[in-house]
Amino acid sequence: MVFTTPQFVVFFALFFGVYFALAGRPRKWWLLAGSYAFYGSWNAAFLLLILGSTLLDFWVGGALGRTEDAARRKRLVTISVVANLGALGFFKYFDFFVESAAAGLAALGVEADLPTLRILLPVGISFYTFQTMSYTLDIYRRQIEP
Repeated sequence: MVFTTPQFVVFFALFFGVYFALAGRPRKWWLLAGSYAFYGSWNAAFLLLILGSTLLDFWVGGALGRTEDAARRKRLVTISVVANLGALGFFKYFDFFVESAAAGLAALGVEADLPTLRILLPVGISFYTFQTMSYTLDIYRRQIEP
């Protein structure tokens, strides 16, 4: 959804009309739902990635808040960091590494037809990956509550 379209103007007006009518927890859930709707308007398939990242870090954050076991806390934060950076690395760099490997093999005289996925980079993947990781890391460091 482009900011200069009539669809955005309608979405914006409806979203904030409801947002300011709500308070407390319903307002937060509405903000989350509106964020997902706006993000999904670019490409609905991207919702799976951001939803997965959100759910993982929501779960990890809650688990970190419930445990004092240092080893368990470290495992939980490691799961979050590896999963988030793994997704970021896959979407940003998979095709680059495959194409580089094919070029390197070709330079050695080996013909390689390696498959690339031609993955469309999700909008804002770096931003929301580092935002959600900072949430989990802040909980791990006990700087914020889940």
